Amino acid sequence: MRQIIRRQIAALKQFDVVRFAQKACSNIHILRLMREQGVKVDSVSLGEIERALAAGYNPQTHPDDIVFTADVIDQATLERVSELQIPVNAGSVDMLDQLGQVSPGHRVWLRVNPGFGHGHSQKTNTGGENSKHGIWYTDLPAALDVIQRHHLQLVGIHMHIGSGVDYAHLEQVCGAMVRQVIEFGQDLQAISAGGGLSVPYQQGEEAVDTEHYYGLWNAAREQIARHLGHPVKLEIEPGRFLVAQSGVLITQVRSVKQMGSRHFVLVDAGFNDLMRPAMYGSYHPYQCPGS
Repeated sequence: MRQIIRRQIAALKQFDVVRFAQKACSNIHILRLMREQGVKVDSVSLGEIERALAAGYNPQTHPDDIVFTADVIDQATLERVSELQIPVNAGSVDMLDQLGQVSPGHRVWLRVNPGFGHGHSQKTNTGGENSKHGIWYTDLPAALDVIQRHHLQLVGIHMHIGSGVDYAHLEQVCGAMVRQVIEFGQDLQAISAGGGLSVPYQQGEEAVDTEHYYGLWNAAREQIARHLGHPVKLEIEPGRFLVAQSGVLITQVRSVKQMGSRHFVLVDAGFNDLMRPAMYGSYHPYQCPGS
């Protein structure tokens, strides 16, 4: 398991920052392994913040260790990110305003919805008008007004718009990132490519070409750096890509039955163990040992 995770991390080492989207697997032992490998972490809830802290991430000595990403923020989480000065990747203008009222000068990212999206299923498409995620691109002037009013420190622009890899579409995303940064007209330290790198599940399915993936994003970063007149860091935020191939689900057949024309094999595992097939219609290979 450790060897596979290390291999996946190494495939992304050209990026300046690899930030693990721990929603993919927030097991504290996995988080510790990520930290040992120099991987930073993204948290989407107060619970995930506490798990990252328990795994040894320390935002007070390493201010970029943890980023909190969400479209809304509750009072308890607001107080915690303010206390620890954890950078916030804001997906709504209201969230920015609420943060600024409690923690003026706080470091923030803006998660931008460029008006389009993509994914291996509609349920993993996190861009466009059918997605709640991100600040709609025409609302960026309102976001800037809040940033200036509360003297928030803008770190960067984040653009994750769906899972799956389509390189022609990825070029469109990179172009949108460049346009948004230029049109926004503000200085930045970094941009984030988000995540969504695909993992092959079926035999013969092509794995993502991380060199090509990096090349497209690096070209966008270089355009932005030339426009701003200084170097810009490039982050990536993989989740499933780092951990999906590092484990197996072992379950036991407990019942077999015929329901009309349908043949059911019932096992002692459920949605709580593997949600993706029911939620996304995802394919996962399976085998019966000894058969």
